[in-house]
Parts: sequence; structure tokens; C-alpha cells
Amino acid sequence: MPMAMQETSPSELIRPSATTPDGAITSGGAAPRPGVVRLPSLTGMRFPAALLVFLFHVSLPAGWLMPGDANSTLFARLVEQAGGVGVTFFFVLSGFVLTWSAREGDPTRSFWRRRYVKIVPNYLVAWALAMVLIAAGTAAWRSGVTFFMLQSWVPDYDTNFSVNAPGWSLSTEVFFYLCFPLLFAGVRRIAPRRLKFWIAGVIAAVAVTPWLATTFVPAGDVYMSNEPGVSGLHLWFAYVFPPARLLDFLLGILVARAVMLGRWRDIGLVPAGLLLVASYVIAELPGVPYLFAQRAVCLVPCALLIAAGALADASGRPTLFRNRAMVWLGEVSFAFYLLHFIVLFKTRELLGARFDSVPTVIALAVAECALAVLASWAMYAWIEKPLVRRWSRTRPKAPDAATVA
Repeated sequence: MPMAMQETSPSELIRPSATTPDGAITSGGAAPRPGVVRLPSLTGMRFPAALLVFLFHVSLPAGWLMPGDANSTLFARLVEQAGGVGVTFFFVLSGFVLTWSAREGDPTRSFWRRRYVKIVPNYLVAWALAMVLIAAGTAAWRSGVTFFMLQSWVPDYDTNFSVNAPGWSLSTEVFFYLCFPLLFAGVRRIAPRRLKFWIAGVIAAVAVTPWLATTFVPAGDVYMSNEPGVSGLHLWFAYVFPPARLLDFLLGILVARAVMLGRWRDIGLVPAGLLLVASYVIAELPGVPYLFAQRAVCLVPCALLIAAGALADASGRPTLFRNRAMVWLGEVSFAFYLLHFIVLFKTRELLGARFDSVPTVIALAVAECALAVLASWAMYAWIEKPLVRRWSRTRPKAPDAATVA
């Protein structure tokens, strides 16, 4: 399903010394470099995760360029879980990054302002483009719900993914941001030695969510897969509903806290990456329940990969994701997430006819991806970056006239 996009650039983060009372981050006994700890590897990981969502959307009827039923193709089967991995990765990453970058004594209002400036202008520009280019016929009430970023609270598939389909996850992320100050304060009260039990408990809660959905939520009319008993309402509760997805976000907070306190055993980027690939293969197996594959199978490998990337950067070790090109792609990936579905849908509409040639379809998909990246760069350079630079930092107060005198 469509991805959720993490909103803060991890390459700009600072590790607050107040949150590491027992030393600092450790990675197999290696001490990190002092001072500012930037996380370019986590920034670089964002684009491959966003690309998974792009591929999933290419497989949908709205983006499919070959004859026949898009849902019955081998390609669609191979990328069926790609969106789910993207959602899991970005929700966990969001909690991790916000915890890593939390500022001692930062007012809640300032935190919320930074989140608003980072995500809402981009969201509204993409919403307006989608309304003009691909969603002019959307019902007025659904347009209003998506404009105010409330679609993930509505138990209706058509509403969740209306106007600009990936936008549902921003609706869910807004709920995360509202909850973060309280969650962060609570997690900081957990004794370091007990963090592993909390992490295990959250993982178990995520794993049981699909069962709760199919057992206690009434079945709806829209079925999302060929698996009997899985309805659109089940998908909404297990996959979209903000309180259910808050567990992924909370896991990111807990893992970041464990890493910062030296309570995390790093397995390394390569093993974590291989474990993620293996978990994806397992999620694609026919016998794995659809909702469980979407929500739980890749959860732990995503957390391991994020933690490994942060520890590599903290220790100054080189990674595949921290080169200039990957970091740049990661920086524009939030805009890419918001714009790529519009590009796919509009391209399909303009081309009209479908193509029998596989090389032609591949070339067109590559061109669509490149076009989405260029549009994303423009949004990042002309909207996101200037607004963040202008409004996300607290301006110093002007001195009192009496003080100056």
C-alpha cells in the first residue's frame, strides 16, 4: 500500500548530550565521534524506500502501461508488499529520527511548528496539483477531508486513498506528531535495562493487530486481496488507522532511545539489509496472511536497518547510503512521495493506449520516475527548503526598550 514519508532530514540531526547519561552511542564497543552526529545514511535510505512505493503504484491499474489486468501480473505479485515495507520503514524511521533530534527543553509548540512547516505546505501543493490534474471529479466532502488531512480517520477505502492516494500517511503522521511530546516524555522514564522488554512488547502488539482486525472488526464490502475474509475495513483498521500505526512510530522512539543509551546490539548494515530482503520474500509467500505480511513481517528488519545506519554514521564508518547522490535523493524523497502518484496517473491518462513491448514499458516507467524526481527537486528547492529555513527556527526575542536604555 502507499507509503508513509518521514519528514525530517536525518543528515541534519544533532545528538543531545542530555539524553546519553551513561556515555554515548556504542557500536560493538566503538565510541562515536564527539560533537555533532549527523545521519546521512538514514537520509540516503529514504529514496530506496520511496522507490519501493513507486514500483507498487506502477503495478496498480492507475499506473499500469501494459494490456490486461494489472493486478494479475507477475510484476504486481512481486511488488505486492513493497508499499507495506515502505510504510513500515518510514513510520519507524520517523519515531527514530524525532527522538534522535529531540532538543532538551524544546517547547512543544516549537516542535509542532517545525513539523507543520516541513510537511503541510508540500502536502497542500501536491493536493492542489492532484485536484487539478487527476481528481477533479472527487466528491466535495472527500476533497475537504483530504485537504484537512483527516482521511486516515475515516473507515472507508475510497476516502483513505482519494485525491492523492499517498496522502493518507501524512494524515496518520500528523497524529504521531501530536502524540510525540507525550510519548517521548514517557519513554525517557523507562529504565535503560527495561527498554528491551518494551521493544518486544510493541513488536508483539504490531503482530497481533491483523488478528484483532479480522476477528473483531466487521467485514466491509470492498476486498483488498484474493485472501478470503480480508476487507477494506480490515485493511483500514490494521494498516491505516492512526492509533494502530502509532505502534510503528513508538517502536522507532524506543529503538532510538536504546541506541542512544548503548542498549542496542548492532548487527551491521549488510546483515540487516539481507534480513530485510529475506523477510520481504517471506511476506510474499502464498501462505502468509495478507494483513500480517503488510504490517508485521518486515518490522524488525526495518528497525535493525535504521539502527545500523545510525550507528555507522555515529562511528564514522562509510556506508552505501551516505554518498552525495544518495543523500540528495533522500532529501527530495518527501516531495517524490507526494508527487509520484500524480505523475503515474497523469502519464497513463495522456498516453491512452497500452504497450505490448516490455522494454518500452520499462523505459516509460524509468522516464516517469525521472520526471517525478525532477518535479520533486523543484518542490524541495522552491517550497520546502526556503520555508523550513525561514520558519522552522525560533527567532531570538527583541530586547526590551528598558533593557536597551
